[in-house]
Amino acid sequence: MNRTGRAFWLDSPGQGAIRDVALPDPAEGEVVVRSLYSGVSRGTETLVFRGGVPASQHAVMRAPFQEGDFPAPVKYGYLSVGMVEEGPERLVGRTVFCLYPHQTRYVVPAAAVTVVPDSVPAERAVLAGTVETAVNALWDAKPLVGDRIAVVGGGMVGCSVAALLARFPGVRVQLVDADPARAKTAEALGVGFALPGDALGGCDLVVHASATEAGLTRSLELLTAEGTVLELSWYGDRKIALPLGEAFHSRRLVIRSSQVGTVSPARADRSYADRLALALDLLADPALDALVTGESAFEELPEVMPRLASGEIPALCHRVRYGPRPGKSA
Repeated sequence: MNRTGRAFWLDSPGQGAIRDVALPDPAEGEVVVRSLYSGVSRGTETLVFRGGVPASQHAVMRAPFQEGDFPAPVKYGYLSVGMVEEGPERLVGRTVFCLYPHQTRYVVPAAAVTVVPDSVPAERAVLAGTVETAVNALWDAKPLVGDRIAVVGGGMVGCSVAALLARFPGVRVQLVDADPARAKTAEALGVGFALPGDALGGCDLVVHASATEAGLTRSLELLTAEGTVLELSWYGDRKIALPLGEAFHSRRLVIRSSQVGTVSPARADRSYADRLALALDLLADPALDALVTGESAFEELPEVMPRLASGEIPALCHRVRYGPRPGKSA
């Protein structure tokens, strides 16, 4: 059978194109997936689009089904939701999530897809990869009942962390961002909001996700003595400076990194599959729809990605639609 698809490729930093691709025949234990939606993670993917992945991180930053190499040409992405067209009977016709780039149809091992629960709409399931990052971050952070917590940086990852923290009993959670428009997102997620200069201090934990020097500096300022900043930002090839010569030592502050590439040691008994399944279960909450702030058709990606990278299109998660809009005929 002649199976084909179309994929978005970064041809050179700042310039992408859609290419036709020939799909292999699925082997035993593989599935053919027809894409319904994919998501653009604005922080990581626009950094890749600009060619900002440091050479030292090329191997670490590879996506599971990436083709090509950084800086370009490369096919990159990891938030795909589709329907299984062919494969094991238990999966055919099911909606699944896969860490696959932006492509209309693809063939992967059945083990690479995770069934989306019936309680989660396909269009919301594109958030699974980001909520998975938030789950891992909170496993690393180990927040306690009654903690005073700030999340600095109201992007896709920061808002996902804030949304999960809103479920913790007795915690004070405040989303901190320089963009006052993020107040509406915070309200939808059920957490407080403040501009950086107005944020509440005395925090036991600050989760930093703004990817800015100013944001990390402010995170340290918001801590109580012996408090911890959990650093989620990915700076790419940028260098930052911090005021570690002020009260950093006398107040015994901690900066700790977290990264989704490995399951948190705090949950050594959990697998990658366990973590992703949990993230999908958490997406049953309709409040998380607030994290999807834009949508466009797959065919528009070559024009949309530069606008996302430049900030012309402000976005948390930008959703890519395959096929006609719901309710429209093909």
